[in-house]
Parts: sequence; structure tokens; C-alpha cells
Amino acid sequence: MLQLNISATAHAANYLPQYYADALGLFAGRGLQVNATAKDPWTGVLDDLDSGAADVALGGLWVPAMYWNTPRELTVFAQVNHQFPKALVARTPRKDFNWSKLAGATVLAPGIGGSAPYAFTAGLIREAGVDPSSITFLRDLSTPMFIELFEAGLGDAIVLDLVNAEVLQDKGAGYIAEEYTETGGLGPNSVYYCRTDRFAELTPQLVAFTSALHESMQLMKSVDLAALYPLMEQHWPNTPAVPLRRACGRMLRSHIWDTVRIDAAATERWMRILHDEKMIRQAPTHAQLIDTSIVEQITLTETASAR
Repeated sequence: MLQLNISATAHAANYLPQYYADALGLFAGRGLQVNATAKDPWTGVLDDLDSGAADVALGGLWVPAMYWNTPRELTVFAQVNHQFPKALVARTPRKDFNWSKLAGATVLAPGIGGSAPYAFTAGLIREAGVDPSSITFLRDLSTPMFIELFEAGLGDAIVLDLVNAEVLQDKGAGYIAEEYTETGGLGPNSVYYCRTDRFAELTPQLVAFTSALHESMQLMKSVDLAALYPLMEQHWPNTPAVPLRRACGRMLRSHIWDTVRIDAAATERWMRILHDEKMIRQAPTHAQLIDTSIVEQITLTETASAR
């Protein structure tokens, strides 16, 4: 049996298709054993790629983008998120929310897990014609710390993953004012990448893995949310069940798990946002950043099977 070791930046609900594929035996059915580990701090995924402890890293596309055209060569081959599973949580309900209403406000943007929550939020604000500098962002601290401080009165709003957003809303401590899967468009949030010098060697495992992930996503399009409850409980036993289910329901209804194929226009939009934030020196194109050959092999196999 082939082996594939994945080092992930988190053990998160937005990675559910991977866990579902494993639970259904889709990896094993392709002769592949997948071993997945979440790293804390998340930068351990890069150490694992360097040492060979991991074959593949799972995390934000912004990381390979920042390293593009540097001595650290990384190859991105598939995605697990076709959208950004974040939300802006305000202190009071805001039915007619728009970004201009945050001018003069203080927004907490957890950043210990990376800069993407702030950067994408700033991108949405710019796209709405609002200057992000009109808003005070507090960054770089952990999600649990910022949630605690928000509940204690710090800030006017907070950027959160959908699970924590639902937990806050369930407690009456905040209200989802803007859900990015509804208003933020498409974007390759979480992707799979490996060292470029190992890509050819790993191709059989990557094809098997991506094929199983693709099947998992297709199956999830018709699955009833309740059928996923045991899997959620297994992976996140300490997370309140009702908010977790609501968050997963939001993602299931969205486009976040539509495809393993990384969209070119969405990628180049994300690169523009990162470039505007000076997080990258130059914006790589989709063709420069993404190797589509793994997904193309799956497409060709499916086409042949359908004939």
C-alpha cells in the first residue's frame, strides 16, 4: 500500500472532505494510507516538508505564494477549500451591513495562525471601495485570546472561522454580520502542496489522494448534514455540537467544497489582494503557482471511465 504523510496547519472543520474520504475508506480503496498530523505552531508544516516527515502540507495558498520565486520551491496541486470559510462577527445584529459602516471601528483579526484572515478581509474592504486604513485592526494574537478579549469588551467586531463565529453567536456574545462564503466570492483558501523536488516521485500518491478527495466532495453534495454528525463528534469532541453542526451546514450549503480544481481567476484575485497588502513582492499567475497535472489526470480517468 502506498503511504502519504500530510502535515496540516490545523485540524479544522473546513478540512472535512479529507476526513470524510478517510472515514469512507476512499483512500484505502485506492491503495493509499494517509497519515495526517496538525502542527502547532503551524509553521511546523514547512519543517516537516524539509525533513521528509511529511510528503504534503495542507494550508493557505498564501504560503506558497510568499515563497514563490525564492530558494524554497513548493508545488501546489489541489485544494480542499474553494472559498474562505470566515465571518465578521459584530456585537449587535446588523441586517444591512456594509463595509463602510466599519470606518472608525476596531476589528480583531486573529493572526497567530497566519495573515490570511486579515488580508482577505482587507481585500473585501478594498473591493467594496472602502479604505482599510479607516478601520483599526488588532492582529497577531491567537483566536482564543481575541475571543476572550472580545467577550470582555475589546473591539467592535472580530474575524473568525465559521465554527467559532457560531459559538459566539450561540452564546449571544456576537452576531454574524458578514459570512464570506455568501458574499466573498471564490478563493483557494486551503490547498495541498509539496516540495517541487519531490513532486514527480510523489505523483502516484498525489493522484490517488486527490481522486479520493474529489469523490468525497461529490458525495458530500448530496449527503444529509445529520449523516456527518458522528464524524464531527469524532474529530471535535470538545466543540459544542450545535454551533459545530451549524457551521458545517453553512459550509455544506456554500461552494467551499465544490472542487479540488484551483480556479485561475480566483487565484489571481487572491494574489492581487496579497500584493496590495505587500505580502508578496510580485503576484504570480495561476500557471506559475499551480501545477494542474494531478487534477488533469483525474479528469482524464473519469472521462475514460464514462465512455
